[in-house]
Amino acid sequence: MSYPGYPPNTGGYPPQPGAYPPQAGGYPPQAGGYPPQAGGYPPQAGGHPPQGGGYPGAAGGYPSAGGYPPQGGGYPAPAGGYPPQAGGYPQQPGGFPPQAGGYPQQPGGFPPQAGGYPQQPGASGFPAMQGGGWGGAPGGYPGGAPQGYPGGPAPGQPTPNFPGAPATNPSMPAYGSGVPSHPQAPPISKGYRGSIKDYPGADPLRDVEVLRKAMKGFGTDENAIIELLGNRSRKQRVPLVAAYKTTYGKDLKHDLKSELTGNFEKLVLAMLMSQSAFDAYELREAIKGAGTDEACLIEILASRSNAEIIEINKIYKSEYGKTLEDAITSDTSGHFRRLLVSLSQGNRDERETVDIALAKQDAQKLYAAGENKVGTDESQFNAILCARSKPHLRAVFLEYQQMCGRDIEKSICREMSGNVESGMVAVVKCIKNTPAYFAERLHKAMQGAGTKDRTLIRIMVTRSEVDMLDIRQEYVRTYGKSLYTHISGDTSGDYKKLLLKLCGGND
Repeated sequence: MSYPGYPPNTGGYPPQPGAYPPQAGGYPPQAGGYPPQAGGYPPQAGGHPPQGGGYPGAAGGYPSAGGYPPQGGGYPAPAGGYPPQAGGYPQQPGGFPPQAGGYPQQPGGFPPQAGGYPQQPGASGFPAMQGGGWGGAPGGYPGGAPQGYPGGPAPGQPTPNFPGAPATNPSMPAYGSGVPSHPQAPPISKGYRGSIKDYPGADPLRDVEVLRKAMKGFGTDENAIIELLGNRSRKQRVPLVAAYKTTYGKDLKHDLKSELTGNFEKLVLAMLMSQSAFDAYELREAIKGAGTDEACLIEILASRSNAEIIEINKIYKSEYGKTLEDAITSDTSGHFRRLLVSLSQGNRDERETVDIALAKQDAQKLYAAGENKVGTDESQFNAILCARSKPHLRAVFLEYQQMCGRDIEKSICREMSGNVESGMVAVVKCIKNTPAYFAERLHKAMQGAGTKDRTLIRIMVTRSEVDMLDIRQEYVRTYGKSLYTHISGDTSGDYKKLLLKLCGGND
């Protein structure tokens, strides 16, 4: 049986029925030889054209599918690769003429290309082989590749037509790109940290009946109101307004205003509002009038999530007839205005993963914008503090301290002044440790001669179902006495009783 392109030669592959006879130094004898198989190297004029299941000609490299995977043990590794055979492959039309350095460039064959088999001096141009693997010469696998693994390019060389593996040190992703190169595990949730929980079996119709009885007749049963509202979560309290009107045809808030007074009245009404409606109301109160409560603006906008800020914007526009941004713009100025406008967009990155390389870059930018230049580039601080995620910023603050040996708050105080200084510092504190920030706000509200009741009411109401337990821990750790004790000594009457309900207990 003869194959076109493989003439019988002494020492070559003589025509034999169905098999290749064993040759000295060539393929070891096998039972039955290597008969032509469908999908292998069928006899074709012109050498070995690509066939389904064979070695298709791929541009510059190894085909990924359809070839012959290496078998256990690979090709035997005679010393020096394939030894010369008498006659070898003669130069005949359609055959494999001997060429120096490797395989001839034939259509469908293996032309020598970057990333292919290295050109080695050897008999018939085949690369030398060592240890059962592909040749351990420059560009090959030193010492031989592991048995049973597909042949591949040299380590460090590109693999043609294969998807590139990720770089050892991937380039830093730009802000807003995909998965960061140095992800950190998201913080472990500590469970519910609020002091007020859902009351099991609460019924709005029964609850409004209790409220109606507490206000009906001569005098008011404040204790009944305190016990009811102090033991209901916000989602159980807010529906009471609609249930009261449905049941009695009257406005619950109006009736409460007529029966209650002072800070107790303000606290009760605050507890009957939704979170976003109360925030919008507080922002409105902070902006309108002669003065502006800048600390209140920063407190709300720096501590709320994107979704909460977007909802606040909607309610503010519908309730007060102008956008929150317009209200801020008309009442503030300069870099402080820019800070508030940026925070009011509700567009902060909220991913939990942290890119350490990007955190280092941001820390360097903050240092270059402040401590390391004459003057201060407040815009750079604004861009980073208002756009980056809170876990990312905590990493930035740590990198900043390690880089220049100073807390970011101290640098801001050295570089800025006025409202923008206090605003930036508040944003940093709120992001760095939110419970500690609110503990400080509560302490300042009760410290000194008078009590800032608006601040006290707002924080106690808005944080009672978020992180009040953590705030209490930070309070006693920082100031040496419990929040419960401080509220008890600084307030009185029904107002104190309901505040202590929101506090939840003594530490």
